[in-house]
Amino acid sequence: MIEPTPQGRRDFVLANTRPQRPPHTPELELCLADEITPIWRLTEEALEEMGLPPPFWAFAWAGGQALARYLLDHPQVVAGKRVVDFATGSGIVAIAAMKAGAARVLAADIDLYCEAAVEMNAAANRVCVDFTDQNLLDQPPPAWAEIILAGDICYEKPLAERVLAWLAVARAAGATVLIGDPGRSYFPREGLTKLAEYQVPTTRELEDMEVKKTAVWAMP
Repeated sequence: MIEPTPQGRRDFVLANTRPQRPPHTPELELCLADEITPIWRLTEEALEEMGLPPPFWAFAWAGGQALARYLLDHPQVVAGKRVVDFATGSGIVAIAAMKAGAARVLAADIDLYCEAAVEMNAAANRVCVDFTDQNLLDQPPPAWAEIILAGDICYEKPLAERVLAWLAVARAAGATVLIGDPGRSYFPREGLTKLAEYQVPTTRELEDMEVKKTAVWAMP
């Protein structure tokens, strides 16, 4: 069992990652797992015995890399704005938003290990990112949020449907909603506007190909 304290989670992140620059966003440095890191080969049962949720925070997923790339290339999208990064994982999108000039970014993820990863990754990139482990889907989208970002959130059908409905509420309330997606099975391409498309290097350890065609979409 991993020690369930902030320092215990921080130590675990440090022990299972090393500073790396994601291939599609080399401006950023994140604590990421190597392809050969044993944690990725553990079964869900083994992770549960260790008291660990799946370590999504240890990898720069294609949807997040694409969304981060878009923000770095188009800083005017978030400059001076108040931003929420939903299901932040490593914090790559939140950090990119701050690097692009956002006034404030709240990184949200129900996995407390993400808090440790985001804290370390933000410090490595010399930005400040707020964090919450509250499940934002249990309440209306934050009224203060001018932009809501979501990378790679359509890998499971029930989650995808719930998140997209929540994002639609945010959009109806006036927030700009941007989604990064590499063609996940439950991503609805209808009713969205494609803003950019990238070829994002990935790993066969986690994906079905070494390069994923990944797009950034906006809710109109």
